[in-house]
Amino acid sequence: MNPVLRRGLTGLVLGVSITALAGCGTLFHPERKGQVSGRIDPVVAIANGVGLLFFIVPGVIAYAVDFSNGTIYLPSDHSSAGVDTLRLEEGMDVARLERLLSEKTGKPVSLDDELVRVAEVDSLDEALALVRMAGIDDEARLATM
Repeated sequence: MNPVLRRGLTGLVLGVSITALAGCGTLFHPERKGQVSGRIDPVVAIANGVGLLFFIVPGVIAYAVDFSNGTIYLPSDHSSAGVDTLRLEEGMDVARLERLLSEKTGKPVSLDDELVRVAEVDSLDEALALVRMAGIDDEARLATM
């Protein structure tokens, strides 16, 4: 066999194997990590299926990685999201922010609580992924399964 062709095929098989072992959805859409259910993304499913063509093990591992990370699912329509956006005024102090959040949620809020996480995000998808990864309402979701 021609050495150039052999080197090219070796590189191709190695590249596909590494992609399959890492999970295609995890590489293509890392922002989807933490999703627990939804419609399966056909592009990711087909890309993982390519691993099944080369060897069974890389394809199975790719599916396992993507299902465990939740990256095989399409983003939700955000209709049942538990994330609200608030525009903060310039110079807002912590006490005023706590009052605003208490009014919005109907519960007392303390930003000094160790269970409270405040983060600035670039998109709603990123915020939803953080909420899902935090395990909020996991007991309610698991009870319905």
